[in-house]
Amino acid sequence: FFHCVKEGRMFEKVVIIDCRAHMLGRLASIIAKELLNGQHVVCVRTEEINISGSLFRNQLKWAVYMHKSNNVNPRRGPYHFRAPSRMLFRVIRGMIPHKTARGAAALQRLKVFEGVPTPYDKMKRVVVPDALRVTRLKPGRPFCVLGDLATKAGWKHQDLIKRLEDKRKVRSDAYYQKKKAAIAAKASA
Repeated sequence: FFHCVKEGRMFEKVVIIDCRAHMLGRLASIIAKELLNGQHVVCVRTEEINISGSLFRNQLKWAVYMHKSNNVNPRRGPYHFRAPSRMLFRVIRGMIPHKTARGAAALQRLKVFEGVPTPYDKMKRVVVPDALRVTRLKPGRPFCVLGDLATKAGWKHQDLIKRLEDKRKVRSDAYYQKKKAAIAAKASA
């Protein structure tokens, strides 16, 4: 899918990216480019994105970012979103000319979620090999998980998302076992 523009194929209607174990910046840059090219993208499991550097180091960076505020009236922004999905959204927005009509239209094509909500749990999810941590980060280097950073920053729903994800994984496994049995029965017939 990520080379479809080069190969001259048409876009897929919507691409669902499973963000688990992807590096934040690399994933965001690829998604930003696809959005600008007209592709609709849905990002799920954003709470499991990885960031290079230890959790402590990233907390220090977050503290510097939190200090940035409008002195006259803080309600005018910048807004420091705590949810992992909004953190990813902001990183992607920084890579898109979002104040132009083209950039605003590109951001309209993006959806971001923690966990895997209902319509997308039964649809095919893809990964981005160029942004995976195992291919990009040297073994032994420190990294942290976006959900943990968000929790430290004040996001309150990590436990809820974990519970919902555990339920979804049980349902998904049951479906997969049923599918495997059906394939085996078809092969033996």
